[in-house]
Amino acid sequence: MKDAGVIVTGAGAGIGAALARRFAAEGARVVVNDLNAALAEAVAEEIGGIAVPGDASGIVPAARDALGGTVDVYCANAGLGSGGTEAAPEEVWAQAWDVNVMAHVRAAHALLPAWLERGSGRFVSTVSAAGLLTMIGAAPYRVTKHGAHAFAEWLSLTYRHRGLKVHAICPQGVRTGMLDATGSAGALVLTPTAIEPEDVADALFAGMAQDRFLILPHPEVAAYYQARATEPDRWLTGMNHIQQKWEETR
Repeated sequence: MKDAGVIVTGAGAGIGAALARRFAAEGARVVVNDLNAALAEAVAEEIGGIAVPGDASGIVPAARDALGGTVDVYCANAGLGSGGTEAAPEEVWAQAWDVNVMAHVRAAHALLPAWLERGSGRFVSTVSAAGLLTMIGAAPYRVTKHGAHAFAEWLSLTYRHRGLKVHAICPQGVRTGMLDATGSAGALVLTPTAIEPEDVADALFAGMAQDRFLILPHPEVAAYYQARATEPDRWLTGMNHIQQKWEETR
């Protein structure tokens, strides 16, 4: 990663900040993006990076300029943990879709021409285990994170022979503000096995060293993912039991 040009969105705190710190520690030149300009600037100052605050959907041109015209790694980390059911307001669904999926699509659209021309590039998507499994009480989050995973998977299968490397990071609970915001559902499902943001960064770097698409900071997610695929009714029944337990606590 020495001298690589890296963009990390949603890097003012949590997983994004941990990724930015790790890339910088490995010698990369890092653009720190966040909607909160003060947070972006604080992390950038700490790691010797460059703050480019703003909406993650449109920062590629400015971030690329800040890196001198070349982006080697793009970390699509910014996300919304939108809760609710099918009855959530349509604007909640629309915003979750825009941030959790379409921001990734827009970034890829901006980055791929140069990457494909030179035959190299790395797209890192912070998906969440919810993108492989589910999350009680958070339909917009769960559905759009499945979309983020699907898009990352599509990028990998479509362009890997042209030098594009794609990684989908799928942790369960991580001790961040987003976990705090999940309330009683997160306390029941995620908090007991929650890890630190730095653990997620470690898992990503281990996965990049092995060119693995699926990055599982919680290794047990692999077994859950397999159970969901091979015994869907049994898996759904088990998740419904957790749903009922959660309802009893509300």
